[in-house]
Amino acid sequence: MTAIPEHHVVGRRTPRVDGEDKLTGRADYTVDHRLEDMLYGYPVPASIAHGTLESLTLDAARAMPGVVDILHHGHFPDLHRSPNSLRQGDAVSEVRLPFEDDRIHYHGQYIALVVAETFEQARAAAFRVKARYHRDAGVVTGLAASDDTGEEVGHYMRGEPELAFGIAPVILDETYTIAAESHLQLEPHATLAEWRDADQHLIVHESTQGVFYQRNALARIFDLPPERVEVISHYIGSGFGNKLFMWPHAVATAAAARWLGRPVKTVLPRQQDMMTTGHRPASRQRIRLGAEFDGSLASIQHDSLTETSTVDRYVDACGGATPSAYACDSVATHQRILPVHHGTPCPMRAPGEVSGVFALESAIDELAVALDMDPLALRLKNYAHQDPQRGLPWSSKHLDRCLESAAERFGWASRDPRIGSMGDGDEIIGQGMASATWFAGRQPCAARVTLRADGSVFAACGTQDIGTGTYTIVAQTVAELTGVPVGRVEVRLGETRLPAGPLSGGSMTTASTLPAVAAATRDALAALQEVATGPGGDFDGLYPASLGVEAGALVAEGRRVNFAEILARHRLSGVTGEGSTAPGDERQAYSFRSFGAHFVEVRWDPGISRLRVARVVSSIDVGRAINPVAARNQVEGAIVMGIGMGLLEGLDYDPRDARLINANASDYRIPVHADMPELDVELLDYPDYRFNEFGARGIGEIGLTGVAAAIANAVYHATGKRLRDLPITVETLVSPD
Repeated sequence: MTAIPEHHVVGRRTPRVDGEDKLTGRADYTVDHRLEDMLYGYPVPASIAHGTLESLTLDAARAMPGVVDILHHGHFPDLHRSPNSLRQGDAVSEVRLPFEDDRIHYHGQYIALVVAETFEQARAAAFRVKARYHRDAGVVTGLAASDDTGEEVGHYMRGEPELAFGIAPVILDETYTIAAESHLQLEPHATLAEWRDADQHLIVHESTQGVFYQRNALARIFDLPPERVEVISHYIGSGFGNKLFMWPHAVATAAAARWLGRPVKTVLPRQQDMMTTGHRPASRQRIRLGAEFDGSLASIQHDSLTETSTVDRYVDACGGATPSAYACDSVATHQRILPVHHGTPCPMRAPGEVSGVFALESAIDELAVALDMDPLALRLKNYAHQDPQRGLPWSSKHLDRCLESAAERFGWASRDPRIGSMGDGDEIIGQGMASATWFAGRQPCAARVTLRADGSVFAACGTQDIGTGTYTIVAQTVAELTGVPVGRVEVRLGETRLPAGPLSGGSMTTASTLPAVAAATRDALAALQEVATGPGGDFDGLYPASLGVEAGALVAEGRRVNFAEILARHRLSGVTGEGSTAPGDERQAYSFRSFGAHFVEVRWDPGISRLRVARVVSSIDVGRAINPVAARNQVEGAIVMGIGMGLLEGLDYDPRDARLINANASDYRIPVHADMPELDVELLDYPDYRFNEFGARGIGEIGLTGVAAAIANAVYHATGKRLRDLPITVETLVSPD
């Protein structure tokens, strides 16, 4: 791929173009939309996790003020299921339709939807709905309560890992567990559905990371052509993966709007949001490592068991990063899933790999202790200079630079490796480190760019900005190629009537969207060059491609004419360019990943049983950062999420009946301002032009992988307790071994 010219806007710190809208309240989130004659939906959740709904008593609820209808099994339209295909672009998070039958599969499953004139009336009536159940025996409450080894759903092997492990002079065989985690995004899920044209055109405002997937799924469910379904998501108060694909509340809301002939909006309360819209599944992972006395890895075996639901199959591929992580000839991974009576899990920031990296990087640290070897030196000893899984060169890999730079800034060389040997007053200092990695992917994308007669530029793409800064980097791209100031570029995202854009997930949005925007911008410039060199044009007679572009103007032979002047001369309101890009055959020649290193310092005060993360130093290799300030913010946010994963977060299911106990923002613990450590984040600048013309790989996930392992390794250094179960709590630290 050809790199874009030396940057003037791309690669520079750029204030967010949508910042003013967010600060002033002009940003239109789904919950902010109001339509004439709009109704409000409020779901009624099941209070058991496994059984049958025998009856609903609705008279008291129906008699409440403002209630229009109550939808439920037996009083709901017949709908189709979505094929749930990633390839066809109609994947959903839960295939089962709302109120499809009388079976209860998990606590919180919707058993009814109250629709009323106001949100408050709908909520009050929902609490008056009474349900009678038959509880079934055999409820599976989670991994910890089951001896079932699950179903194998994937494996990888090279070499002879069992044999190599059996003869290795130094071995490690340990098991690591991680509690289920909630996304707990700032904005709960919300849907506003409106039908037009005699119920033949559906318009949905949705808090979603994938407007096109939701459009296609709704079209299948309601048996409509996709062009008759429109999904809009201009602003999203974060999602972390649980807004990638549609959930049943959106289907129920759209069905209610059609059934009642009025727009309906449903905003999930926090409790239902946590029970019914996915989570990172709990996992149990066994890592077996074999090594020579000099630290050379001879065998890596990574066996994972993760939860799924009894409704759907979700695979959280914990071993995804393991085959490529280290230079080792004999590697095997096995993935199994166990259905439990929880809501369906879904992708959560760095799905699969963040859990797998915790186990692997914890085990590597344990191996270093067994070898009496520096953990940093062990990682560098087994550095994979090419992808050992695919046998291909890396497109760009600077993990060694990440490790060395972060170690130097952290002061790793002065670390005393003896347990509990470092202190400051009453606090014992522990220091640990881990590598970070995440795959680099791209998706097909299309965009449209219009050079306007007033000198501004309009750029449109159907992808979403989930709060990461996509509006700004699209504006930067257009400004880079046209010379028009960023503030004169209007960006429209998050609508299915715009050119098709990718999911906003997997750290693929930037690498997917910007090449398409660049192609559309160049196409618009080519159209303007055709106008300028045509009859009566300012550059009549010149070859269009000979015209240069500079600061919002075309230039040639010492002349410079602004875009607006050219358009005005020809009485044109603007010229438009279209562009589309997709991954090519570059993956046949190279392997693409992002890399990083985290060094963590914890402080443990045994006198008051206080454990805290005091300092994190990270170096991240993601190619070129399009907007360094936003990119660094992404890594910092991911590190904070890693602190939550390591020390605080865990969904608590009742071991007797699988009911979710802490489905609220009070009892589910996340880091707050008082938990913030000193953060030192470095973004290396090694553009990966083999990946795309901007040299940029994704950054949303990479900052999270490895953080929890570095914390656990630091806790061991401080206390001598090797804690292999997340989250690490004070109770586990002070409990007897």
